Amino acid sequence: QVQLVESGGGLVQAGGSLRLSCAASGRTTSTFTMGWFRQAPGKERDFVAAIRWRIISTSPYYADSAKGRFTISRDNAKNTVYLQMNSLKPEDTAVYYCAAATYVDRIATMSEYDYWGQGTQVTVSS
Repeated sequence: QVQLVESGGGLVQAGGSLRLSCAASGRTTSTFTMGWFRQAPGKERDFVAAIRWRIISTSPYYADSAKGRFTISRDNAKNTVYLQMNSLKPEDTAVYYCAAATYVDRIATMSEYDYWGQGTQVTVSS
């Protein structure tokens, strides 16, 4: 089993930055695909970003809404994945969830992920 704990959320003004962290425990996630999803009030949970365990040309992956503003990275030695979010907008307000998968084919699909954290709230004020 893998436990995921997110941190780093909070309240920030539009244009500001936050860095989310997701610490994994229970077993090493160095060979897992790690992803971030978010869910705004009254909306479905959406893909934000993901990174595979090995370096390939097509990784990392970003939703169109995140491209150019968010950066996903991982530190396998710390069993932690990060989401650096810059130029935040009010529409980025959501609960952000970390997810882990032993194998992912459709990287933006929630059902592909085996483990989920409890989420961290990000609120961007205008």
